[in-house]
Amino acid sequence: MEETEKIKLGISVGDLNGIGCEVALKTFVDSRMLDFCTPIFFASSKTIAAQKSALNIEIKYNGVQDAAEAIDGKINVVNVWKEIPELRFGEATKTAGEFAIKSLRAATEALKNESIDVLVTAPINKNTIQSEDFNFPGHTDFLAQELEGESLMFMVTDDLKIGLLTDHVAVKDAPTAINPILIRTKVRTIEKSLRMDFGVRSPKVALLGINPHSGDNGTIGEEDEDILKPVIKEMSDAGHLVFGPYSADSFFGSDGFKKFDAILAAYHDQGLIPFKTLSFGTGVNFTAGLSRVRTSPDHGTAYEIAGKGQADHSSFKEAVFTALHIFKNRKEYQGLTENVLQKQRARR
Repeated sequence: MEETEKIKLGISVGDLNGIGCEVALKTFVDSRMLDFCTPIFFASSKTIAAQKSALNIEIKYNGVQDAAEAIDGKINVVNVWKEIPELRFGEATKTAGEFAIKSLRAATEALKNESIDVLVTAPINKNTIQSEDFNFPGHTDFLAQELEGESLMFMVTDDLKIGLLTDHVAVKDAPTAINPILIRTKVRTIEKSLRMDFGVRSPKVALLGINPHSGDNGTIGEEDEDILKPVIKEMSDAGHLVFGPYSADSFFGSDGFKKFDAILAAYHDQGLIPFKTLSFGTGVNFTAGLSRVRTSPDHGTAYEIAGKGQADHSSFKEAVFTALHIFKNRKEYQGLTENVLQKQRARR
């Protein structure tokens, strides 16, 4: 990628009956956004036309057959399909799920072959996307299969970053899914992301307990004593700045969480409830640990307001800026590490 080229930002449009297209289009109504990147929607020109008409959004775009044909300074739409899907705002339909996956697959393929630099995914319905050909709980699991690396669901803002040991796993299954290998892997992934994606030199990571009050020394469950504490001590002794386990019910009640660069929650709601409470509308879901950059807004399809023009695009806009920021940080990190290796070789 030449220094003068803008970052090519791919957008999978998500559930067409939700607010995905609305928040994505609203983000780029402001033409100044084109100074930062070249947006490329994966859908069809007719689909985007139908969305902008239904939502009364004034925006111009350039239709292309391939992301490689995208033009800087314009909003581009890759024609992934020829059909004109029926819009049924607010309804969970199998058809909308099928087109959401068509968009996601096309955008992911473009990300893999570097026709786009980063990917921002609009919300999908995890039920309607299921089929014989697509059997994943969500974006993160699919992208983990398609892209190299150890995936981590990482919810981020400037001041708060929460990763998950287990993400889309039933609460009853979360404790049995947590083991020493998983903990070590997730801690290393979060540390690497903090260094490479966010420029943190010496990451400090807090782990939340699995049980209430982190088990109260085994009184309320033994998982924290038997699994979490030994691994935290082992990693701390090895030089990792890893602390905990902390009782999740009081951890976010003061500014104590701000002493850490990231927090690792044991399961989905333990991390997502405080994150969305403290940062809703400005938070971003980032899939850390993969070979490519993918972000998404911190909300779902929002069927209850879909098609009404009421959706707030703040989180989607933050997802765009976060993807661009991480991409640039990775380029800088790569350059610095390559220079260090070259200097080391020169000394030998």
